[in-house]
Amino acid sequence: MGSVGHTATGTRTRRRRRVLFFSLPYQGHINPMFQLAGLLHARGFAITVFHTHFNAPDASQHPAYDFVPVQDDGMPADSPDTVQVTVEHMFALNRACEAPFRERLAALLEQQQQHAREEDVACLVADAHLLTLMDVARGLGVPTLALRTGSAACFRWFMAFPMLCDKGYLSAQGVQSPVAESQLDMPVMELPPYRVRDLPSAASGATHGLMREVISRAVSAVKTSSGLIINTFDALEADELASLRSDLAVPVFDIGPLHVHSPAASSSLLQQDRGCLDWLDAQGPASVLYVSFGSLASMSASDLAETAWGIANSGRPFLLVLRPGIVRGAPPTQQPPQLPDSFDAETRGRGMVVSWAPQEEVLAHPAVGAFWTHCGWNSTLEGVCAGVPMLCHPCFGDQMGNARYVDHVWRTGLSLDGELERGKVEAAISTMMGSGESETGTELRGRARELSRRAAESVAKAGSSDLNVDKLVNHILSL
Repeated sequence: MGSVGHTATGTRTRRRRRVLFFSLPYQGHINPMFQLAGLLHARGFAITVFHTHFNAPDASQHPAYDFVPVQDDGMPADSPDTVQVTVEHMFALNRACEAPFRERLAALLEQQQQHAREEDVACLVADAHLLTLMDVARGLGVPTLALRTGSAACFRWFMAFPMLCDKGYLSAQGVQSPVAESQLDMPVMELPPYRVRDLPSAASGATHGLMREVISRAVSAVKTSSGLIINTFDALEADELASLRSDLAVPVFDIGPLHVHSPAASSSLLQQDRGCLDWLDAQGPASVLYVSFGSLASMSASDLAETAWGIANSGRPFLLVLRPGIVRGAPPTQQPPQLPDSFDAETRGRGMVVSWAPQEEVLAHPAVGAFWTHCGWNSTLEGVCAGVPMLCHPCFGDQMGNARYVDHVWRTGLSLDGELERGKVEAAISTMMGSGESETGTELRGRARELSRRAAESVAKAGSSDLNVDKLVNHILSL
């Protein structure tokens, strides 16, 4: 498609519209933001990316876009690794960037006005956790659209969070005191299919207060915006999307899965080891267990040991991603993380360990037969689209809810609840990757392939997500 524009004063003068973007500077938020930017750029929009110095994107990977750095003085240099630190990090980012963003955005608007460019700013697309910066944009006359990089189900429980607190579900999680396992398995009657354990957990009253505030701000960001863009598709979350459309007064555009709809140039913050693709080429079809816990999730040294021995004892070929910093409390210079003694000898010849992998390509490889994941939404969607069953061990935030959908709603995987234990890990891998004698594994694989087919249909011509992109383009042009 060529330039998008409008007719002015009865003439056929075409003005190119510019869309501004601002993402949270974490891998799981940066990727879908660039994928959305690529989708809109392909529809003729000019793109400007505002960004922090913390985890700044590589502008050379996106030569068609303009990049505007926003000063973020006082931000910590390291990525957060717990719920509380992540939430505090987001609050600090909003505070640190408010004034510098106002200055940079005002300068951009003034420059366009002075030079009478043949384009104008249509809107700012910002992560829903950047409420302060969205308020700044609206104060300068720029409409905003909120991007949610989680599921529709996740935002549905965001909206229900005050009610869930009032009903006592968070107390049942043990915010005040330890609770029995049976209480964690209680259903959340007002929000099926969740159980108490699937809600965002808080280890303390202080953390709970922070969570309540960050969720409230995200809901406000959506409700005060001109629309919600969400990285999901109708066949995956039809009921949840219908619920959002009923409860929100702004339009909802489900245009995912974005990584399929809009393959973008790499925005990875970590160096990918592409040698693992050559290793996969030498493996049998659907024989390899791919294990990756994402860019933020972390685990204890004992959990890593149980994970490693469960993988080793399963006897299956594996590709294990151990990024720097994945083990809580380990020295920052310890790269890669320390695996148990004898692990290498036990698994030599049937496994590969890397610090980071090109995940979309790995999951699409015919040698991969299952995916052990922390169930971040990007990873969950990538697993769905690849048509591989998932072994789920969520860590925090929306990951528990995502795992519940994989296991209980879509029935394309299994959950490892509670503490990791090597025997439990080994049994789950065997069930997932067993040959024809494993009825459960066969059923999981069949349903995973069917869900993958429906994901592909959604982004195909006249599919639900394809049509929603058209609606989004027209909506942006109307702002």
